[in-house]
Amino acid sequence: MGYRVREFQETPNPSAVKVVLEGPIPPLEGRGGSPRSYRSAESAASDPLAARLFRVTGVENVLISTDWLTVGKKPEAAWKSVKSAVEKALAEAE
Repeated sequence: MGYRVREFQETPNPSAVKVVLEGPIPPLEGRGGSPRSYRSAESAASDPLAARLFRVTGVENVLISTDWLTVGKKPEAAWKSVKSAVEKALAEAE
């Protein structure tokens, strides 16, 4: 399946970026279309997309909505490598 990134948008938080996608993100079963917010890989374990994003080195938190998501990075992580790895992780998502 995979997701295609339309663009990365800066946010007021320099440690977070909004990722706008080409198409919708299906809701999790039993959660409807409500946003999904995770602050750790452990809390995201039951969400396949969020769990995949937490496997990206430097990702600290994730917020998933219907056609965009926000990724927060650890202070020591470089945006260039995080964005590249997030884009690859999304493209390979099931």
